[in-house]
Amino acid sequence: MNSINIKNKFSKFSKNWHPHQIAIVDDMQVILAKLKGEFVWHSHEDEDELFQVIKGTLYMQFRDRTEVVNEGEIIVVPKGVEHNPFTKNDEEVHVLLFEKLNTAHTGKVKHEKTQTHYPKI
Repeated sequence: MNSINIKNKFSKFSKNWHPHQIAIVDDMQVILAKLKGEFVWHSHEDEDELFQVIKGTLYMQFRDRTEVVNEGEIIVVPKGVEHNPFTKNDEEVHVLLFEKLNTAHTGKVKHEKTQTHYPKI
C-alpha cells in the first residue's frame, strides 16, 4: 500500500488516447489517459465508465447532446450509451477513468485508436 502521485504518473507517458493503468480495485481499474482531438463513437454494453477531468476541458458527445466536463468534474457514461469524447482547440486533456477490468477500449468498435493493452505505470 503506497500512495500514488497522479501528476507524476502523467509525466511517464505522452501518447494521446493510450490509457495507462495505475491501480486495481477489486474487479475495477484506475486508468490515466491524455486526450487530444476527437476519439471514436462507441459504447460499452455491460460496463459503466467514469471519467474525471484532472486537467483541461473534456467534451463528451452523446447522440442527442454534448456535455462539458471541466477540470475537477466527473461524468459517468452508463452502460450501453453511445459516446464520443473529444477536446477542442488542440488542448490536451488529462483524465482519470474508473472502469471494469474487462472493459474494451472502444467496445465492439475496431478503430486505429483502439488499444487492447493498458500498460501499468
